[in-house]
Amino acid sequence: MTDETTPRTRSSAATWVGFAAMCLGMFMAILDVQIVATSLPDIQSALGIAPDAMSWVQTAYLIAEVIAIPLTGLLMRALSMRWLFVIATGVFTAASVGCAASQGFNSLIAWRVLQGFAGGTLIPAVFAAVFLLFPLRQQAFATTLAGVVAVLAPTVGPIVGGWITSTYSWHWLFLVNVVPGIVAVALAAGLVPATAANLKEVRRVDWLSLAFMALALATLEIALKEAPTRGWLSPLVIGLFAVAVASGSAFVRRSLTHAAPIVALRSFADRRFTIACILSFVLGIGLFGSTYLMPVFLAFVRDHSALEIGTIMLVTGVAQLVVAPIAVLAEKRVPARILTAAGFAFFAVGLGMSVFQTPRTDYDQMFWPQVVRGLAIMFCLLPPTRMALGHLTEAEVPDASGVFNLMRNLGGAIGLALIDTVIYARGPGHAADLTARLAAGDADAATFIGIPPALLTGGAPTPAQQAYLAPLMEKAATTLAINDAWLMMAALTAAALLCIPFARQR
Repeated sequence: MTDETTPRTRSSAATWVGFAAMCLGMFMAILDVQIVATSLPDIQSALGIAPDAMSWVQTAYLIAEVIAIPLTGLLMRALSMRWLFVIATGVFTAASVGCAASQGFNSLIAWRVLQGFAGGTLIPAVFAAVFLLFPLRQQAFATTLAGVVAVLAPTVGPIVGGWITSTYSWHWLFLVNVVPGIVAVALAAGLVPATAANLKEVRRVDWLSLAFMALALATLEIALKEAPTRGWLSPLVIGLFAVAVASGSAFVRRSLTHAAPIVALRSFADRRFTIACILSFVLGIGLFGSTYLMPVFLAFVRDHSALEIGTIMLVTGVAQLVVAPIAVLAEKRVPARILTAAGFAFFAVGLGMSVFQTPRTDYDQMFWPQVVRGLAIMFCLLPPTRMALGHLTEAEVPDASGVFNLMRNLGGAIGLALIDTVIYARGPGHAADLTARLAAGDADAATFIGIPPALLTGGAPTPAQQAYLAPLMEKAATTLAINDAWLMMAALTAAALLCIPFARQR
């Protein structure tokens, strides 16, 4: 039997194929969230789900995922890398079949929870594998391969989901996972290096810490989901945040004092790791936020179909693929701090380029912002990954990888909540401002909204004019609110540059 640490000095073709199988499993898990989001209305209609419960199809998956991610280190020690991946991918594939066969809301949610928990372990397992399976000279390429897969899935998700929805039934959103899942399991079972399972790790688990962690992450995720619509100061949201803080504090205290913590929080004592986690958190805001804002704008302002939206968003994915070889070469020759600073600076610029959208912005105007973001993303992901994990011992990597990847998902969850809050809060104000400017005869406002300046007569609009202007006004106000959200993400990404100089090598 091959030891997991052997590839530190050599890596065979079989190891690379096994790692590619792991990347395939991770791709499925990330893609699943995107393609299901595309077709939630179809699922709601087919299963008779209440409109206010529809979002739980996604939320259930995401809650289970964020709970599973930090447990990856524990599960990897208990099962070994090979068998954790094989079991998790097998469960994910079986749960996908269960989702497709669901006849109602409750059964679908149960399968989504199982699917999310299994899928959540795949992402940190792959990034841990980079540093456990390959020697230093090959880690840059392995990190790039994993990074391309991780960021490409959200980009191609809308077009894949749109195509499946328009061509087949919603069941195929889940059944599409079956064949890749079987292939990934078969390849990984024979080719990923493995050690013997150490099930004693499970018997040593601090179950109370696990309960505190699960409660903290679940209530935080639900609070972030409800805050934009109910209000951040609503009793439900405040109560959920209070539970999250209390249970999270209890989890941290027990983890720092327990002999065998389920998550090694002491990794944060390492300054480079902590800064890399901050960068991962900020990247999550921009990465998840941009792949959310573009479909919102293209669907609600430009009235594009899911397939058209996916086609437009492919630009980002193509840019990522183009820059990938350059990223591999640069990682070997340029210090991580310099690459990271360049990546976050360009990503902030790319986000800022979308601040100036109008209700008529479409593919042509979105092309270059997507190119800039696509070229920058790889340098926002790869160097910080090495910064976080590259200097740790092999025993530390699995736990640290779980925490590092969790930070990106938490950044995405918090970022989406902030984005929705900005859109809900700023939209009415922009609508009122545009109405006042129209009443004053402002030609620039009329041009932005999309009505001929000749129609401006001054004074309050007549009822007939209001009926004509209402949909145009709504789209214009939504556009300005979305622009505010782009500006917020650009500012947060630029602010992350301030912590990079502190990530000096010890």
